[in-house]
Amino acid sequence: MNGLSLTLDQLKAINPFTPAWFNAGFTSNVTAFMPTGNSLYHAFSTQLTRRFSRGMQFVGSYTWSHNIDDNTVSHFSTYLTPRRPQDFGDLRNERASSALDRRHRFTLSWVYEMPMFANSQHWMVKNIIGNWRFTGTYTAESGAPVTPQSGLDSNLNGDSAGDRVVINANGNASQGSDVTPLMNSGGKIVGYLATNPNARFIKAGAGVFPNAGRNTLLTPGINNFDLSLSKRFNLSERKVIEFRADATNAFNHPQFTPGLISSVKLTSNTTTRTFLLPSNPTFQQWNQVFNSNARQMQLAFRFVF
Repeated sequence: MNGLSLTLDQLKAINPFTPAWFNAGFTSNVTAFMPTGNSLYHAFSTQLTRRFSRGMQFVGSYTWSHNIDDNTVSHFSTYLTPRRPQDFGDLRNERASSALDRRHRFTLSWVYEMPMFANSQHWMVKNIIGNWRFTGTYTAESGAPVTPQSGLDSNLNGDSAGDRVVINANGNASQGSDVTPLMNSGGKIVGYLATNPNARFIKAGAGVFPNAGRNTLLTPGINNFDLSLSKRFNLSERKVIEFRADATNAFNHPQFTPGLISSVKLTSNTTTRTFLLPSNPTFQQWNQVFNSNARQMQLAFRFVF
């Protein structure tokens, strides 16, 4: 280790900048929300529609998109992606897939009015056996991107928000690793050794400049069915009674997503970012931080007059 001449103490002794406000009497850092940011959106979408015929109609839609920006949540609305740039002097280095990027999204919605006895002239037959409606929506969506973080000011620029990680391009994408300090004969830290050299995401210790971009990790995607079955009784031309059963996530697929299973919105801010720290055992353990969106069912009664 003595061959590595630069120590962590030497790096800490370097003052990277002298803020102008120090000369104005301020003695601590000033946090500012700068009105700067850039975004770019590419997309392709297509739709297939069957108009209502013989009791059936459906609409299927597919969208490929890529949302790119250099800042998504500057006002600290979530732990899922850093709120400030890693290098204040290089905003371009923040350019990456947005936290709102959903690369693929497919939805299929349908209405099926069961044809049995639909045209019967007998009230009892038509309303007791017939008048059933089956509707639903299927949604398949790519996972939301989040940012693995080291949880400390790795690049020593004085920003307590912390920095990103070091990427081991040949490492296992499902694994993260802590690091062990390497010291010279004088007891000074001169480098770090990854605890798990086979991991893709490595914690950036103090004095290390991380090479990871923003939002380099995908959370689980969405594979969801919302279904509804209703029974209608026509009391007269204007009066209708309807009983309906609705099921959200009808097949109870565990869907650990930071958003909603019916929307592309990012809703989760979480109360901790430990699952984004490669040094933490909960790293990428989505089932420990996000709701599974378990099946929900409801019964409804409607009277139309």
